[in-house]
Amino acid sequence: MRRWIFFIVTICSISPYIGSATELIYTPVNPSFGGNPLNGNYLLNNASAQNSKRDPKADKSPYSGISSLDRFTDTLESRLLSQLLTDVGNGNDGTLVTDDFIVNIVDVDGTLTITITDAVTGEVSEIVVVGLDPGN
Repeated sequence: MRRWIFFIVTICSISPYIGSATELIYTPVNPSFGGNPLNGNYLLNNASAQNSKRDPKADKSPYSGISSLDRFTDTLESRLLSQLLTDVGNGNDGTLVTDDFIVNIVDVDGTLTITITDAVTGEVSEIVVVGLDPGN
């Protein structure tokens, strides 16, 4: 009798689970394959945390290969070229000579001619802008 009671109690306790079983349905996790878009940031952070490869240039400053004197020279050349172009706007001509190039700017009756000569190779580039009003 105890066996039958134990058997009946066991069947009664298992029966709700037998009736609620369904088939398994695959749901992707990765949003690239149809998963939830909110998983993307989580997956990217996990992948980044596991990445052991590092960029060898990541810790270097873009100025690490340039000395302070070279940076100062570049800044000064840029400032002088800017001042030269401002002076041309006021009706003055000018020339800027550096180690790398020679810039000659001439304004004749509203026609601005900029001649750039490469000091090393001797190549010459000329830019002509027509229609400038020197009075403005």
